[in-house]
Formats: sequence, C-alpha cells, structure tokens
Amino acid sequence: MADFYQTLGVSRNASDAEIKTAYRKLAMTYHPDRNNGSKEAEEKFKAITEAYDVLREPDKRAVYDRYGEAGLRGGSGGFHHVDLSEALSIFMRDLGGLGGFGELFASAAGRGGGPRTGSDIKIAMPMTLTEVASGAEKTVPVKLLEPCDRCEGRGAEPGSAPTKCNTCHGTGEVRRAQRSFFGQVISVAPCPNCAGEGSVIAAPCKKCRGEGRVRGEKQIVVRIPAGVATGQYMTMRGVGNVGPRGGPRGDILIVFEVEEDPRFERDGEDLYTEVLVTYPQLALGANVDVPMVTGSVNLQVPPGTQSGQVFNLRGRGLPRINSSSTGNLHVRLQLWTPDNLSEEERTLIGRLSEVQAVPAPRPKGLWSKIRESLGA
Repeated sequence: MADFYQTLGVSRNASDAEIKTAYRKLAMTYHPDRNNGSKEAEEKFKAITEAYDVLREPDKRAVYDRYGEAGLRGGSGGFHHVDLSEALSIFMRDLGGLGGFGELFASAAGRGGGPRTGSDIKIAMPMTLTEVASGAEKTVPVKLLEPCDRCEGRGAEPGSAPTKCNTCHGTGEVRRAQRSFFGQVISVAPCPNCAGEGSVIAAPCKKCRGEGRVRGEKQIVVRIPAGVATGQYMTMRGVGNVGPRGGPRGDILIVFEVEEDPRFERDGEDLYTEVLVTYPQLALGANVDVPMVTGSVNLQVPPGTQSGQVFNLRGRGLPRINSSSTGNLHVRLQLWTPDNLSEEERTLIGRLSEVQAVPAPRPKGLWSKIRESLGA
C-alpha cells in the first residue's frame, strides 16, 4: 500500500502550498496526453492525483495521518482508487487555469451532454462508544431532492417535452479553438444556452419550474461497522439528491462523531481507564472488577501492587475496523484514600502505622545529583 506523502515526494508536515506544487510538477510530467498514451504514465498520474486529492483536504488528511488508507474507507466504500476520468477531473478542477496547459487537456475532462448527477448529502452521525464496540444499524430521516411527480422528473409540463438545443445540437458542449504556447488547442465548455443539458424546455413544469425535482424526505437505513472513529466516514452511493431533469442521484456521506465516554480515553483501538482500589487490595492482592465498554472483566491484582501500576488486558479494547483484531484495555490502579473514617477504621489504621516498616528511600537519580551539585 503506497504512502501518499512518498508518492508526492513531500514530508508529512508539508504545507498545502508545498503539496499542490509537488502535484503540479508531477502532473505536468506524467499526464497521459504528454506521454503518448503510456500505460505506465497513466497509472503514475492516477496515483499522484489520488494522493493529492486526499492530502489537499484537511479532514481527509487528518484521518489518513492517524489511520492510513483504511481509515479513509470508513468501513463502506468511503474511499476508492480514482480512475482516469476522475483523475483528469481533479486535475482540471485544481490546475485547469495554468497557462495554456489546462486548455490543452480541457476536452479530456469534458462532461458532455446529458443529465447531470445530483449533489451529495453530508450527514453527521453521532455514535456512543457502545455502538462503536458492536456496530450499529440506524434509521435516519434525510431531506433531499426527489423526482417531481407532476412531470415525472423531465422538467416539462405534462403533454410537452424537452427539445434539442439549437446551440450545441444536443451535445451539451460548445467548442472553441485557441492558440497557446502548445499550438492550436480545442477547449470544451458546457453549452450556455442549455446549461450543458443538451435540451431546452419551452413549457417548464409548474410544480418544479423545469427542474424535474422537488424537495422531499425519506428514511434511510445505515449499517455501521464496528470500530469507527470521529472523522471517519462511509459513502452510500446513488441515494443522495436526484439530478435535474432525470439525472442520476448523488451520494450520501455519513460522517461519524463518537461521543466521549467518561470512563475511558481512546487511542485508536486501545482504551485507557482508571480503577480505584483500597490499600488492603494493593497490599494483599485481590480480584477487581474492571469496566469494559460492555460488561466488565475480572483483574487479579497480585500482592504488593503499587498505586499507579498499569495492567494491559489484551483484546479487551475496541475492534479494528474491517478486521478481526481487537485493541487492548489499559487499566491503571489508583489508591483510594477515604476522607471520612469511622472510629474503628482510625484505630486499625493507627495500629497498622505502629507496626508497619518505614519504606526505604528511593536511590537518587542523575537529575537529583546534578541539582545537589549546583546547590539547588
């Protein structure tokens, strides 16, 4: 699995500007149209564009830095390798205006006529740690654009129909020749008369005003895998807003927000917790119940355990997303000191203090010796 930073040849603390500069240089080198259709150059172009598209977005970059490519997948197709058309679109989107180079390749990324895809919908999904541990299935109400029932999504009044655009002749595109330092090139842009649709409507639908879609609401079922973390997301493809005039639906992006659990601190799949214990339990040893996300586990504390000692319970943490492995539960034992003693407790502790040996001082460390030599 490639490292995106190595792919672009930048350090992990590279700035946004450095990332874009590195991508521009590599894209100009490996663009397929500059390499006579070389398959090797095409694969390199897709790889550097994929790396750039992740690292240019702060949210995606943060997830990648912490969880790698697996975190970007988000458990259900949240990340996929780009194909050539996607790579060209990203290139044109961010570098299309660089001198004459963008126009040279404008036709490669042209959308063409036909229905436009609907926009994506982003939904924040709150999750408890319990749901993270076991996975969850949630039904969520979503407000979205649905096909107009009056015109059946066509945008034209019943009894009428869209007609072919006279400007682009149904292609949805207009072309123009232009000279640049590369020579004469052809650029392609959406037709201004039909907005790239390839057709025009003389009698727009009275309900949707020619859009072919209206606002609606529906319930969607989201099946969430175990192990997700805040910032990760999953993509539900083809269930978002419907496109104008019969265009395909966009996607729904589910972004997870895991609520804090006061019992634990989380680091990836590992959990950290603190358990209060009494002096007799530490001195004599004991069986202590340790809370887990769901249920509890018994920890055998050996005699003479010191306050602050940490025990590592393997496999008792959170599941790793898309994996059969599980993190660990780290348990720190902390001495509990009572602040309201009964007379009997005072008597017993007093007797203990009379017979208990005074602990030997710890050996002085190097830092203590240096401070003494300096008179500190």
